[in-house]
Amino acid sequence: QVRLVESGGGSVQAGGSLRLACVASGYSVPHAWTAWVRQATGNEPEGVATITGGGVYRYYADSVKGRFTISQDNARNTVYLQMNNLTPEDTGMYYCAAARTIAARPLTAQNYNSWGQGTQVTVSS
Repeated sequence: QVRLVESGGGSVQAGGSLRLACVASGYSVPHAWTAWVRQATGNEPEGVATITGGGVYRYYADSVKGRFTISQDNARNTVYLQMNNLTPEDTGMYYCAAARTIAARPLTAQNYNSWGQGTQVTVSS
C-alpha cells in the first residue's frame, strides 16, 4: 500500500523559510517520479516541483524557481522541499504525489496517482 506522509508545514512571515518532508512507503523513491503540488483555496492544483527517481533532473514552476529546491534521500525514502524567501502567494496546502511513470509534463498534477494528506503552509505579510 502506497503511503505518503508530509510534514514541515506551518505559519511563517514573508521572507521566511520552511522545509517540507515527504516520507514514502509502499514504493521506492529512486524508481519513481515524486512531486510537490500545492493548492490554494479556490484555485486549481499547481505543480511546484518534481524530481525524477535518480534525482538528476528537477523541474520547477516559474513562480518558485530560485526559491524552492526539491531533493531526496534514498536511504530514508524521503523527498524534501526547501522553500526560501516565502511570499503570501505561496500559501496553500502542499501535497506530496508520486507516480511510477508520467504521461504529461512533469509539473502536471494529473500525472500522479498516489497522494499524501497534505501539509498546510501559510505565509503572512
